[in-house]
Order: sequence, then C-alpha cells, then structure tokens
Amino acid sequence: MTAPTADHASGATALTDALNAFADHRPEPPAVQLLRPDGSLTLPPEHIPDYGSELLRALYRDMRMARELDTEATALQRQGELGLWPPLLGQEAAQVGSAHALRPDDHVFPSYREHGVAWCRGVDPVDVVRLFRGVTNGGWDPRGSGFHLYTLVVGAHVLHATGYAMSLAKRGSDAVAVAYFGDGASSEGDVAEAFTFAAVHDAPVLFLCQNNQWAISEPVTRQTSGPLYRRAQGFGFPGVRVDGNDALAVHAVTRHALDHIRGGGGPFFVEAFTYRMGAHTTSDDPTRYRPPAELEQWRARDPLARLRAHLSATGLAEPAFFEETEERATELAHRVRHAVRTMPDPAPAGVFDHVHAEGHALVDEERRRFEEHERSFTDPERP
Repeated sequence: MTAPTADHASGATALTDALNAFADHRPEPPAVQLLRPDGSLTLPPEHIPDYGSELLRALYRDMRMARELDTEATALQRQGELGLWPPLLGQEAAQVGSAHALRPDDHVFPSYREHGVAWCRGVDPVDVVRLFRGVTNGGWDPRGSGFHLYTLVVGAHVLHATGYAMSLAKRGSDAVAVAYFGDGASSEGDVAEAFTFAAVHDAPVLFLCQNNQWAISEPVTRQTSGPLYRRAQGFGFPGVRVDGNDALAVHAVTRHALDHIRGGGGPFFVEAFTYRMGAHTTSDDPTRYRPPAELEQWRARDPLARLRAHLSATGLAEPAFFEETEERATELAHRVRHAVRTMPDPAPAGVFDHVHAEGHALVDEERRRFEEHERSFTDPERP
C-alpha cells in the first residue's frame, strides 16, 4: 500500500481545519444579566435602557400582582373552584419584563401560562380564571388588548403568530407579533415550521421561549443537546439567551429584539433562562421527578426578591411603595376569589355565540332547534 504523500497529508489537514471552522468550540457566553441575584447591577445605570424608578417600580408592581393572582388561583383550584391551573411561580420576570417592552399595537400569542403578560396587556384576571373554571371557551376579546387567546395545544400558536406577523407586514404596519412558548414546545414540529416561514418571509415576529427547565416531567436536556437560543442560527435569524429571573435584563433584551424586528431585520429569538418553581399544572406533582436541591438553588434567584433588593438598596422605592403594592395585591386576590365564587354558569345556548365572526344561517337554525329542545323539558304540555 502506497504511503500518503506530504501533499496528500497537508491537504487532509487543510480539509480538517476547514471542517472544524464550522464547529464552534468557544466557551458558551453567559446569559445577559443586568441585576445579580443580590440586587446589584452588572453595568452602570447610564448603560441600561430606560433605567429609573418609573420602570423598576412598574416591573416590581406587576410581578407582585402576577404572583398574587397565581397564588390565589392555585388555592382556588385546590379548593375545587377551578378545574385546573398552570402556575407561573418563578417566571414573573420573564413575562413582565418582556411585556413592558411591547407597544400597545403589538400582538401577543400566549400558550397557557402567560398570566403575567395578560395582566400587563390589560386583560382582566377574572377573565383568565373564567377559562379555567370551565365557563367559557375563550374568556376575553383579543382585539382590545392585542393579547390573543390561550392555546392548550403545545406549540400550535407559534405558527399562528408567524402567520399574523406576515399579515402585519403586508399591511405595512411596524407592529410585531410575539409568540410565548416553553422549552418543551421547542421540540414540536409546529415551532420548527414557524421558524422556517418566519425566516424565509422576514416576518416581524419575536419568538420568546421561557426555558423553565422542565416540560412537565421531562428536563430540558431531553429537548435539546445545546442552548435553545442557538436554534435560531440554523434558521437564519439571531438568538439571545437572557437571565429570565432578571426583569431589567429581560426588558432590555426584548426591547433590543423588537427594535431589530421593526427595523426590517426579520424574526428574533429570545431564550429567557428561568425556572418553574411550581408544578406544571395543579394536576402535576413535581416532587416525583425534580430534586429538592435544584428547587432551593433557584429559590435563591427569586425574581421579585432580586428587584426588591435593588429598589431598597438604591432608595428608588420607599417602604410605603411596597406596602401599597401589598395592599393592591390583597385587593386583587379578594376580587378574584369573590368573582370565581359568584360566577354564573354559562347559558347552554352560548356555545353557538362565537362559531363564526358573522351570523350564519345554519348555526342560527341549529341554535333554534337546540333552544326548542331545551324548552321541551319544562313545557307543561309535553307528553
């Protein structure tokens, strides 16, 4: 057998070098962070967009309200008042921080855990819990808030957001469609298809993945072998990982992504690296699959405690602010509890109300027959 020549060997080395150039062996950069877990800043305030008491107080207030809603709804479900509830405990910064970066004319496409985003978009919390009490199939009108209906089919709404974004572009609007989803949804084919469509058509859509480490009982390591944000690179658009427990950083990164999209740069992927401190839903028992030490580690990174520590240390919020916020949270809890316990059952014929956007003769006829059939049970002349 003839030994390889020097030229052949050097050519093989050159080929190896060329192939290795496609493999990124650099250390993974840390997630973007502006607030450390102890509440101190990683950058000077003048380098942080919108930094100031107005934004910081608003972020804290809305995170506190979102947590109170979550706590109350979880308790109501445990008491049999709601059929189900998906807790958001631990994900308040990822939701509220990003929601505060949006414009009123942007359109949010949530999955089923975005209660904090719903709050920031002006959706009445009573309408949110109404859905989980089972007295409505929707709960609110998305045209008023730009916050579309919850989607229980994992990942399906990411395609909806992409399609809506394409329609926004065709209408000449610079509004953005935002799809919120989790690490588990990132494994769905619908999400991959949405990435493809968005990239090819430069759709003005922000993909915001709340990587809370667990898709029901499956860890994120079963969803990906590398950082989720890097998937965007394979589809041809940028991706960034942000500390999802840092509301200030989430706000800044989301604003940057939205500016990129509005400037004609096409889609953007933000991975908010956070943690689901509660159960997947109230039908789940996370103690069966999640190590207690992991939960305690993330409790030390609590997004509310982090921002409160910063507000207190810098004097940007006085004790009176926190007292007022607690009072408002308590009022919200009482209002939601009262509304749930006095919520009327839906009219049986209400199932026909929103089948079509406009009236439809066939549906009207079906409604008439249904109501006639229902009345027959109370008709005294019925044989």
